[in-house]
Amino acid sequence: MDLPVVDVSAFLSGADSKDECVKLAQLLREYGCAVLRDPRVSEDDNNQFLDIVEAYFEQPYDVKIQDARPQLHYQVGCTPDGIECPRDHTERINTKYIDMCRPITPTGPDPKWRYFWRIGERPQSTEFAELNAEPVIPQAFPQWPAVMNKWGNLMLSSVTTAAEMLAVGLDLPRDTFSSRMANAPHLLAPTGSDLGKHNTLGEVLAGFHYDLNFLTIHGKSRFPALNIFLRDGSDAPRKKVAVKVPDGCLLIQAGKELEWLTGGHIQAGYHEVIILESTLEKIAARRASNQSLWRISSTLFSHIASDQVLYPLDPFRSSETESLYPPTKAGKYVNDELATIKLASN
Repeated sequence: MDLPVVDVSAFLSGADSKDECVKLAQLLREYGCAVLRDPRVSEDDNNQFLDIVEAYFEQPYDVKIQDARPQLHYQVGCTPDGIECPRDHTERINTKYIDMCRPITPTGPDPKWRYFWRIGERPQSTEFAELNAEPVIPQAFPQWPAVMNKWGNLMLSSVTTAAEMLAVGLDLPRDTFSSRMANAPHLLAPTGSDLGKHNTLGEVLAGFHYDLNFLTIHGKSRFPALNIFLRDGSDAPRKKVAVKVPDGCLLIQAGKELEWLTGGHIQAGYHEVIILESTLEKIAARRASNQSLWRISSTLFSHIASDQVLYPLDPFRSSETESLYPPTKAGKYVNDELATIKLASN
């Protein structure tokens, strides 16, 4: 599926961009995701990032595991394969999706690796220190901080712009969301999936899930594998589509923190990463040219600051939404979610 592209250029220049802002808000409400074109972000930047992360994940297990920090809920450094477990959405899968659009029900932890690298300023004091820890630098990659920070700050700038455009598109003050993102535990969070090992049609790399954060933003991966499940505003079965991101563009997805602040007006987008026919074609082409078979996602999770309280904002506040989304500190909500997906102890 080719999603409409939202161009942020006019917004950045101060020109009239109301229509693009409204389009972004509508896309996130209807699809849970949108494609951005941001002149500040180039395909070369994305490729430089993908190159170094591929090289990192191609290292032996015993080398990579030294960068894991389970005592910090894996919120910095690497998360090995077989750790992160998707929430159990069996009831939703069985009631919301007909067979042809049904996600693959996860049967255990994901086989993907991940690396978390903090982006942006940390709070001077916080109730949630474990969510705001200092980054881990892999020993074999002295250039790691420079490359991570360059791509991560580009992603953070772009997703912050998207947050401001979204606010305008919802007829809210421009800084409604971006002010709440200040000093938040934003995470550059590339995943690594070894497609030399995991290459069976329909095999799950990241089980059916929503993102727990505010907005997720990705550069284009070298391997297609992402299915999204569209919200159509009714009780009809949801549709499953494979996403295509044009070269030079970015994909953003709505997360649970955004759903909370809008009282469900925009809902966190459900998605899965699986081996598709197009994935197998790309594996064959890259194997023939002796290129890396690690699938990397150039992902950043933007967050609401840990000590901010999540609650439905005024245009979305009612007795119903307040009962569904009670006032909760963002850090507590995140810790509860991390425990559910096995990244933190209860």
